Amino acid sequence: MLLAIDVGNTNSKFAVFDGDRIVSQFRLRTEAKRTSDEYAAWLTQLMHLQGFDLQSIKGAILASVVPQVNLHIRRLCETYFKTKLLIVGEPGCELGIKVLIDRPQEAGADRLVGVIAGYKKYGGPLITIDFGSATTFDLADKDGNFIGGVFAPGVELTIEAFYLMTARLPRIRVEKPAKVIGKSTVANMQSGIFWGYVGLIESLIRRIRNEYGEPMKVIATGGLAAVFKDEIGLFDAIEPDLMSLGLLEIWRRNSK
Repeated sequence: MLLAIDVGNTNSKFAVFDGDRIVSQFRLRTEAKRTSDEYAAWLTQLMHLQGFDLQSIKGAILASVVPQVNLHIRRLCETYFKTKLLIVGEPGCELGIKVLIDRPQEAGADRLVGVIAGYKKYGGPLITIDFGSATTFDLADKDGNFIGGVFAPGVELTIEAFYLMTARLPRIRVEKPAKVIGKSTVANMQSGIFWGYVGLIESLIRRIRNEYGEPMKVIATGGLAAVFKDEIGLFDAIEPDLMSLGLLEIWRRNSK
């Protein structure tokens, strides 16, 4: 079995693969100072509750946008699972694609993993959209190479900024309002967030496609992708496990 770990700015996901199949997933809030022992106390207990033998984990791979956690997760894998950890972005981890941007070292591991997974399943050219702490648009060409993208503030980040940077606006949930014109403060905010992001996403998809000059598939991932899919109508697919599937593919490319 393979332990595939995706560390984002807000949350970390631990997926256990048996062959091509995800047999279990565990989520934890990302904290840079969490130690390997703390990870172990949490993860091994959950795995025991689900009947996993720790020795069944024969490999581990990590994609992280929080470099401070990498050492602790490496120790977790080596100490508790007795396996080495392959880290996306470190020397020796082969991706099998070219990174065709001005400064390849700036490409985040999560962005590369996402386009690898999207291209593996759907081919290219394509756009992967990740609704995370940032809303990211990442592009692969017809050969699967990473060619750039777009960053926009994440939906939850915008909501939090509303709350923190104003005196009277409340925290709200992301949901489609009954009408565009709101009759209350909350309805005003929900309309601006929901329809504002619908407009942002639709506009960027069209502009990216026009600039690229060829049809491009659009694959969305992240918890909020499903909230917007019916109104946007430009997604070819929603893949909740895109990052985990990309990590599996990278692991296999390196295992060969």
